[in-house]
Amino acid sequence: MTIIDPISDMFTRIRNALIVSFDSVTFQYSNIRCEIAKILLNEGYIQGYEILNTDLRKRSIKIALKYDKHGKPVIENIRRVSKPSKRIYTKKKDIYKVLNGFGTLILSTSQGVLSGKEARIKNIGGEIIGEVY
Repeated sequence: MTIIDPISDMFTRIRNALIVSFDSVTFQYSNIRCEIAKILLNEGYIQGYEILNTDLRKRSIKIALKYDKHGKPVIENIRRVSKPSKRIYTKKKDIYKVLNGFGTLILSTSQGVLSGKEARIKNIGGEIIGEVY
């Protein structure tokens, strides 16, 4: 099966795994998915991730999901902003804060995939990949 938008597929798999309280979720490897997983780990939304090598050509990423002490998922919402049909770009001065700073914006910039906070510090804009809170 061909995946048209791999980032939306990643977000949907994470969302669905959180609904049914899975411990982890696995999907096909790509560089941008790995960078998004790093941002989710740095911001504290997941416990960790690992790259699994099942074959020379087939690599996958396994993300360990995070829940609070009551069993409620840490990620309340994860959504794709820029889509293949409509790309959303932002200038460095227009990078907004998700939930007044309680959420995280994920951007694809000329210096790689960055969180909104890192992009504001480095003073660069780019394509808004998604929001997490």
